[in-house]
Amino acid sequence: MTSALNAQRVNPLLQESTLPYKAVPFDKITVADYKEAIEEGIKRQNQAIEAIVNQRSMPTFENTIVALERSGETLDNAVLTLSNIEHATGDEALMNLMAEVTPLLSEQATNVILNQPLFEKVKFVYDNRDKDTSLTPEDLRLITETYDNFANNGANLQGEDREKFRKLNAELSDLNLKFAQNVTNEMKNPEKTMWVTADQLDGLPESIRAAAREEARQALEAQGKPDDENLYLFTVYFPSYSPFIKYSENRDLREKIYRLYNSRNTSGEFDNTQILKDIANIRLEIAKLMGKKNFAEYQLQHTMAGSPEKVYEMLEDLRVNYTPAMQKEIAEVQDFARKQLGDDEFVLMPWDYTFWSDKHKNSLYSFNDEDMKPYFELNNTIDGVLGLATKLYGYKFKENKNLPGYHPDVKVFEVYGPEGKILGLLYADFFYRPGKAPGAWMTEYRVERKEDDGTKILPLISIVMNFSKPVGKEDVLLNPYEVETFLHEFGHALHGLSSEAKYASLSGTNVYHDFVELFSQFNENFLTQEKYLDGFAKHHKTGKKMPKELIDNFIKASQYGAGYACMRQLGFGYLDMAYHTIESPLRASQDIEEFEATGIEPVKIFEPVEACFVSPSFGHVFSGGYAAGYYGYKWSEELDADAFAAFKENGIFDKETARKFRHMMQQGGTKDPTELYIEFRGKAPSVDALLERDGIMRVSK
Repeated sequence: MTSALNAQRVNPLLQESTLPYKAVPFDKITVADYKEAIEEGIKRQNQAIEAIVNQRSMPTFENTIVALERSGETLDNAVLTLSNIEHATGDEALMNLMAEVTPLLSEQATNVILNQPLFEKVKFVYDNRDKDTSLTPEDLRLITETYDNFANNGANLQGEDREKFRKLNAELSDLNLKFAQNVTNEMKNPEKTMWVTADQLDGLPESIRAAAREEARQALEAQGKPDDENLYLFTVYFPSYSPFIKYSENRDLREKIYRLYNSRNTSGEFDNTQILKDIANIRLEIAKLMGKKNFAEYQLQHTMAGSPEKVYEMLEDLRVNYTPAMQKEIAEVQDFARKQLGDDEFVLMPWDYTFWSDKHKNSLYSFNDEDMKPYFELNNTIDGVLGLATKLYGYKFKENKNLPGYHPDVKVFEVYGPEGKILGLLYADFFYRPGKAPGAWMTEYRVERKEDDGTKILPLISIVMNFSKPVGKEDVLLNPYEVETFLHEFGHALHGLSSEAKYASLSGTNVYHDFVELFSQFNENFLTQEKYLDGFAKHHKTGKKMPKELIDNFIKASQYGAGYACMRQLGFGYLDMAYHTIESPLRASQDIEEFEATGIEPVKIFEPVEACFVSPSFGHVFSGGYAAGYYGYKWSEELDADAFAAFKENGIFDKETARKFRHMMQQGGTKDPTELYIEFRGKAPSVDALLERDGIMRVSK
């Protein structure tokens, strides 16, 4: 590009999009555009804040709180676009840029919070909020949330403490990013792959073999080596690891890939063990600076739980009730394996559980996950998952092939409400790619909000999965777990798309951590409902509906392993709390493997395996915003089981119940979540529905 043309070019992140719905022009954005937009966004935010601080008139809701709320729009849009694409692509240039701009972003966020004249104006509006009778409940909520954000993030600190807080925040931001990028890079590490030969594939379904063969072909081609049809490659990415550990009859190889997967980031170039200690210690230091004894106490102030004691109370309640079921399940699976092997000395190990529990479940219910895959062809499943929102809320989805995505795999849908009005755009990115971050997630490129005249700024919502790509012209077939994951992330997406908040910071999924998973986990309930499956689960070749016998067996099997599954989740919750209830720093010599084993001891399923521990790759907690918040999955599970009980009482597609649930989604963070839930359900939630769903008998106290 010539200098003259370059001078004429306008950064697409710094001008209003000309695309329909002001969609992001992904195809026009260059790497250099991100940094320029972020620097300009910081500049514009600083100018807006300067105007707030220097205004002569008395601070009001509009000239202070709303002005501050809107001051970072340019910056937020640029950062959301960069961080989301970097996570979904693993592009090295974007990863490097993210590392470069993260300190700038951390410094900017801290500068805003520690701007004393700005805080004084915010505090003035907060202190006088009851005197302005024109304020709506949502306005008052924004004032409170804005003030609390300042107060809980150091605005009340004085002198050296303010500078210490600034320094700690900068260090923490940098460490969070390093942790996350190490996790992503370790997934790509050739040392975390397992090459096998054709004679080592016993038990693996043909679709998994084909995917591993293609993985090997691509890897050999990248290395400049000739293809070898006898070689297959398995990785620690979930679409590869999960079926291998589940179906492979080769116990030694199951153990090998288990150790590869569970030793990620524990040593070598991408070792996170020291980084996670530093993160935990800095969080503790921040908490003490804010007058709290540990980080969990500090972090849980704005949650439904409210305190570490309440979190442990919930975790302990579930531990007591689910432990007997888990112990019974493990004993039954081991006994089953011993009988199948003719070996009374066989001891079930972690790499055996998934394999033998699947076979045990199949023997009990004549059911196999693979039996369902032909009925979960991806395109039919897309229709079925999106169609759930049509049946419940009257939403319509129309694919728009003219709008660009950030990758050729991405599908873009226009989403319409029951009244026919556009609600927003949904970007769906389904397939695994080398470099892409593991797992599945929902995020947004723009948050819903409203202009002063009521004009709705449409949300741009994204869901990302890691399904196996089709090999050749083969259909993409999903297992029940993958369909459940799709439903889960789609629930988050509906939360963002349904929002009718006026202010972006109170919109969509901007709610308490232990409330946000309600809307995703709620959707998962439909996967065990015959009336729902009957609407889309068709054989990918014959077009026939899923047989009733298969559905019945799947539903019967849905409670199988509930004790194990719950204890596994509780393990993550206990581990998270262990790191964030420390009251003295972790030592440099601290053995993280030992710390983890101690932390999860109350809910231990198997004895620890040497050099295998989850902490160094625990992205949710050390880089993903769930610090002292992982318990929220189980907290929300109690909510989602209780909420779905209302649908079972009235009919799973009951329009009035769905209307109330949609109303709860539309509110975002504009109301207290407990108040919202009781408004929907008519009563406070209870754990009873969860125990009933899982077939767990309450342990008498």
